[in-house]
Amino acid sequence: MRRQARKSRALGIALTPKAAKYFERRPYPPGEHGRARRKQDSDYAVRLREKQRLRAQYGIREKQLERVFVEARRTEGLTGENLIELLEMRLDALVLRAGFARTMAQARQMVTHRHIMVDGRRVDIPSFRVKEGQTIHVHERSEKMTPFQVAAAGAHRDVLPTLPGYLDVSLEKLQARLVRRPKRSEVPVTCEEQLVVEYYAR
Repeated sequence: MRRQARKSRALGIALTPKAAKYFERRPYPPGEHGRARRKQDSDYAVRLREKQRLRAQYGIREKQLERVFVEARRTEGLTGENLIELLEMRLDALVLRAGFARTMAQARQMVTHRHIMVDGRRVDIPSFRVKEGQTIHVHERSEKMTPFQVAAAGAHRDVLPTLPGYLDVSLEKLQARLVRRPKRSEVPVTCEEQLVVEYYAR
């Protein structure tokens, strides 16, 4: 938890609900010079930090983000918006947005431990790209487990963003359907995506 709090303070965003409390008390970077007035960052440093913020919010590795960026650049439309929309269609991200999990790390764990199904088939790859119209649901044997009972009762809704319009969720049944491709304006991610595009275009 302390590691996530330090990372949140370094990046300037709360990465988990618990880290948000630490961040509110100490809204400055960690370390003995955290409160000191910092010299102005270079353009490269600003773009790098924005890319790191995006990575941290989805909990993905650099190579994974690079691959999605290449796909976003080849897709019609604005590259930055495409990038975030494609990341948002990851299975772990949608498990979190649906309210089945409290954090991205917990959502990823649920997927890797084979508790999550897509259209009736178990999927254990967090980066699995969910298609429009597909249904995400918890395996029937897992539904009685405490984390899912807590989720079904709506316990995570107090710390999660408002349910986005691209998801149709039946929380008590632990089911969610991706109605359509997410739009950047609906995705609850803090990011200046154009800076990320400029970082990779350097």
